[in-house]
Amino acid sequence: MVHALLQIVTVALGSPLGREVAPREIGSLFAGRLAHRAGLTSDDCRLMVACGAGAGLAAVYTVPLGGAVFVLEVLLGTFAPRAMIVALVTSTIAAIVAWSGLGNEQQYLVPAFYSNGPLLIWAAVCGPLFGLAALGFVKLTSSARAQAPRGLKLVVWSIVNFTAIGALVIVFPQLAGNGKGAASLSFDGSLTIALAAVLLVLKVAIESSSLRAGAEGGLLTPGLTNGALLAVVLGGVWSLFFPTLAPGACALVGAGAFLAASMQMPLTAVVLIVEFTHADHNLLYPLLLAVARSVMTIRAMPAVLACMRHLRVRAEIPEKQVEHSNV
Repeated sequence: MVHALLQIVTVALGSPLGREVAPREIGSLFAGRLAHRAGLTSDDCRLMVACGAGAGLAAVYTVPLGGAVFVLEVLLGTFAPRAMIVALVTSTIAAIVAWSGLGNEQQYLVPAFYSNGPLLIWAAVCGPLFGLAALGFVKLTSSARAQAPRGLKLVVWSIVNFTAIGALVIVFPQLAGNGKGAASLSFDGSLTIALAAVLLVLKVAIESSSLRAGAEGGLLTPGLTNGALLAVVLGGVWSLFFPTLAPGACALVGAGAFLAASMQMPLTAVVLIVEFTHADHNLLYPLLLAVARSVMTIRAMPAVLACMRHLRVRAEIPEKQVEHSNV
């Protein structure tokens, strides 16, 4: 509970991290306690804890289907009918309760985009780039979390970090918050290539610095935003040679591809993008293609790196044998 409250405080202070972790943790905590008091079996308790976390996600973003798929794909790793029914019911109830208090507002207002041949080709070509970028982002943020200070140092680092972020926001107001503003600008095509590139570098920097300073929060919206900004850059460069792409459509596709790879949840990412933006179903074709390519890339990288290390070792062995024979 203390961990969740710390996340709420840091997000309220303007943290660049996501706000979805605290509701998930609180939801799973209460679900676990209720399940334990009800005398449920260990398997049922595990199911209810996972559904509590999914309900928290569904409530904070009003994404009932996204919350349910998150439970099944990420937390439970199964789409068994029983788990599916419970996940759908709990996430839907949570979203309805949130609607009654906060209203059923669309997270991102985007223009009507349609799939076409050039966008499909761009998604296929750039999909692996989002996977590689997501891999670098995961390694950077994981390292930052591992080096987070404790005790008094945490307070000092946090003050310095948030002061620096405040100074940057004065110059680049698009950096404010968890990235929703920058993502919205990407979706409606308001960013130039240069500005998107600058915002991408700064967003990744302040996200990692906040984790390094000990701030708590999620990486769902930050990952989505990073993908959208990277897509504006890649789509803009592509349009210099093939000027038929809509920057906003690229941003939407890239956001899903980066989010899917960085959090290893392809199905959840696709569902969240659709629920966040109410995108036209035609856009699912390039979105699914980019997501598949990015996730395949990030999952193949460990094997590729291991193969490269093996080849490098084999190449070094003959050299050492030659040196030994010369001696």
